[in-house]
Amino acid sequence: MTQASSISASPVTRSPARKARLLEQPLFIVGVALVLRLLWLGMKPAHFDEGVNGWFIDQMTRTGLYRYDPANYHGPFHFYILYFAQTLLGRTEWALRLPLVLANVATVWMILQYHRFVPRRVTVWAAWAMAVSPGMLFYSRYAIHEAWMVLGMVTAFWGVAELWKYRTRNGLWAASMGATLMVLTKETYIMHLVAFGLACGTLKLLETVSPSQPATRAPARQWGWNDLAAALATGAAALIFFYSGGFLDFSILSGMVETYARWIHTGVSGESGHDKPWHYWLELTAQFEWPALAGMAFSLWALSPGMNRLLRLLAIYGGGVFVAYSLVSYKTPWCIISILWPFFFLFGAAAEAFRRPAVRWGAAALLAAGFWQAADLNYRRPTDPDHPYVYVQTYPDVALLTEPLKALRRIDPTSLHMSGHIILSSYHPLPWLLGEYTAVGYYDEEDHYPSRMDAGFLVVEESRVDRVEAALRESYFVIPFRLRSGMDDARIYLNAQRFAPVFPGREPEFEEKQ
Repeated sequence: MTQASSISASPVTRSPARKARLLEQPLFIVGVALVLRLLWLGMKPAHFDEGVNGWFIDQMTRTGLYRYDPANYHGPFHFYILYFAQTLLGRTEWALRLPLVLANVATVWMILQYHRFVPRRVTVWAAWAMAVSPGMLFYSRYAIHEAWMVLGMVTAFWGVAELWKYRTRNGLWAASMGATLMVLTKETYIMHLVAFGLACGTLKLLETVSPSQPATRAPARQWGWNDLAAALATGAAALIFFYSGGFLDFSILSGMVETYARWIHTGVSGESGHDKPWHYWLELTAQFEWPALAGMAFSLWALSPGMNRLLRLLAIYGGGVFVAYSLVSYKTPWCIISILWPFFFLFGAAAEAFRRPAVRWGAAALLAAGFWQAADLNYRRPTDPDHPYVYVQTYPDVALLTEPLKALRRIDPTSLHMSGHIILSSYHPLPWLLGEYTAVGYYDEEDHYPSRMDAGFLVVEESRVDRVEAALRESYFVIPFRLRSGMDDARIYLNAQRFAPVFPGREPEFEEKQ
């Protein structure tokens, strides 16, 4: 038997010395993960997708439901959570992002619960890898869907393992609720379910030629058919509730199926604007996710005889998912957190497999390097367009618009009702950021302009400045502006008469025309 085959699912006896090791304590790991995700949570401006999601929430506030659109490719659960967060905590980036922070911290906690199937220290390494992963930390601090997807997958996988080994009611409910959360979150759940099914079949075949370590199972299941019916009914009720807008419009339920025709076309057409080469995920992993990369390398060893069966399944499943995502041309970097989590376990297995201090110190060095990259990205460069993880991110320039508006609002609350024109080819997240203003118009077409150009404020891209200025009859403070990378430069025009209290003594850069 190889040294690596010593990894087993049997419980590890905890000596007093081991209990005293702070770095291995679950509460400490989860606490660190929480602090890292909460630090300066609102420091970067709302991302394009966060603005779109916030705009959906505003529509929910006005109409009373979220009307699922199959062309949106995302399930409704996330929007309901953000709706409650914004309603309770206010219109801030911090409030929108907090639920995703908590979801990802819950995922770190779930990783530690895998001690029932693999050695406890493997889960400790895996939890630390997830806690300090640059991608996991960065995208769990965004109000986008991906963190829910990871929580659903980790929970469902734990439930399946619990059902197989201990046959408990908890496993049944975890598998059912985890899968339900995946379906409620994102259409890519189908890729993960197919990959899991194929991985189970592959594992069964592999066991015939390369048996894994013998595993004991509970002699009888601890749940009945009534429990199964209750779990399935609860999951079905949740799907119907959220996809029908809280039972208010059952006609949109068909969108759960219709979305796949649109999604498949987008994923293979090569015309989405988000198309990347097949090796995109491998490049990101090699550049930023070194513990996961080590886990990938160890995946081949996990196929050798005598290995822990769950680690073997994770290796096969993780490899299958990685290949599937690589084959789809549509790639956005936040999907990486849905791809890499199985390899965190394999990284932990590699750190423990050889029982040599040098290997463990090497694993710790990889974690430290990951933490350094995560801190650099999240707290120093969260809007740097040169970083591959910073994708369609709004520039801090947006404060050049929002801060004067806030200052004027403090002086004159009625400014919420002044007119505003956003004349940009692409303008999110501005509709959410300016959602409380009652008279803002958005003009994204070259031939689309307001009937009266003068307003309390305008944002105009450079290619349309001449036409706009030719129609202005009032004086304005002018500020150079750029919303995000990939967009042209623009200008902010603040009506000099309205904003004079905000800029005392400043002369207008654009003078009124007689």
